[in-house]
Amino acid sequence: MLDYETLKLVWWVLVGALLIGFAVTDGMDMGVGNLLPFLGRTDAERRVIINTVGPHWDGNQVWLITAGGAIFAAWPAVYAAAFSGFYMAMLLVLFALFFRPVGFDYRSKIGDARWRRAWDWGLFAGGAVPSLIFGVAFGNLLQGVPFHLDSLLRAHYEGSLLTALLPLLNPFALLSGIISVAMLTMHGAIWLQLRTEEPIAGRARNAVAAMGAVALAGFALAGLWVAVGIDGYRIVSQPALDALPNPLAKQVIVAPGAWLDVYARMPVAMLAPAGGFGGVALAMLLSRIGRPGFAFVASALGMTGIIGTAGLSMFPFIMPSSTHPGSSLTVWDAPSSHLTLTVMFWAVVIFLPLVLAYTVWCYARMWGKVTVDAVAAHGSNAY
Repeated sequence: MLDYETLKLVWWVLVGALLIGFAVTDGMDMGVGNLLPFLGRTDAERRVIINTVGPHWDGNQVWLITAGGAIFAAWPAVYAAAFSGFYMAMLLVLFALFFRPVGFDYRSKIGDARWRRAWDWGLFAGGAVPSLIFGVAFGNLLQGVPFHLDSLLRAHYEGSLLTALLPLLNPFALLSGIISVAMLTMHGAIWLQLRTEEPIAGRARNAVAAMGAVALAGFALAGLWVAVGIDGYRIVSQPALDALPNPLAKQVIVAPGAWLDVYARMPVAMLAPAGGFGGVALAMLLSRIGRPGFAFVASALGMTGIIGTAGLSMFPFIMPSSTHPGSSLTVWDAPSSHLTLTVMFWAVVIFLPLVLAYTVWCYARMWGKVTVDAVAAHGSNAY
């Protein structure tokens, strides 16, 4: 049996891996949705675009559900505090995601142009809104969230539910949202370049260049902003790392540049931002020279680096408090019990390889180009 301190760290890694898995898989579907109204010039072309992700989008979305379940089980305090504070934002994501199952299944069942055009924009909203909101959420975490814990460890927020949404849309958070939209759209464009033929593939290649440039510029600007424009959080004292969780037992200070501490302590952490810049740049190059398969892998590496940079910069904080820093939730004081983390760990060890193997098998079965003729041959049975 792993000790409690090790399990706390292991679950930080596992939850991060689930979030990255969601970004790489379902983020690809969202990116395709973002491009649908713009790269598809005719109804036939838009049907081709939809059919590149239609057979597997719902399976990819399981990554989001699993990540949410893992946060609930591994970090119940974070789940309670986050879903309370980001309630309106989460509702926006949920409502946007409603467009996806109906749009994919019913968009092509009726031949009316207005019906199909409306669902094209619905699928766009189902990709653009979540990808923006998830980035905005990360941007707000880096700045701290206005909540505090009482003596019973109940989270209390400043303001009401209706007024809680506007402060989330601050300049740095919006920049983070733009980075999220750009990198997911680039990822989706690479997928379209890989799975379609001309002229869609050529338009997708141009989208990769544009969105990659936005992602690189935004990531560089965000890094500079974090270094000189945002105060970070630093733990001054806390109980033993294997102690029972008690978020109020530590002392936290807010200090300029504190989010860069990890890179001074562990220079190897610089691999994350290097992977973010290098992966996106390499994906753009490979896309331009006509190697979308390798570009897809490079794009996944870049997304891993960008998300990993945010996670490593905040470590060990998961949800900092801007109003009461001592109430901040960290890897060490927000998890479930030792027994719960142990049972979940062995469940992951047993079942995750099976899930990954099944996922690879499913993708292997549907591999190949999606063409206008193939979609037309299936009539309304195709997406």
